[in-house]
Amino acid sequence: QVQLVESGGGLVQPGGSLRLSCAASGVTFSRYAMNWHRQPPGKGRELVAAITRAGDSSIYADSVKGRFTISRNNAENTVYLQMNNLKPGETAVYFCQAVGSGEDEYWGRGTQVTVTS
Repeated sequence: QVQLVESGGGLVQPGGSLRLSCAASGVTFSRYAMNWHRQPPGKGRELVAAITRAGDSSIYADSVKGRFTISRNNAENTVYLQMNNLKPGETAVYFCQAVGSGEDEYWGRGTQVTVTS
């Protein structure tokens, strides 16, 4: 059974940092590109960052460039999202997604990030 489990969310002040983790099981992790999405309250889900299967390339939403870093450890079946200088508008549930070939994809249940003073 495939599972993606996010962790590392929590309450942080504006300007603070958090490191999210997404641990995968039940899949050959290195065969999947990995994405982080977020969904603010009352809004749609948006792609935040993505990383290739080998971890040699990544892309970011314009709003997070220079502040967020996605990385992965294929030996540990984990993808990370380092978030620095967080802003109040970035309060959201953060989800990881594994994307394989064709329609092969999986989602985690998300972790809540709340940015507030």
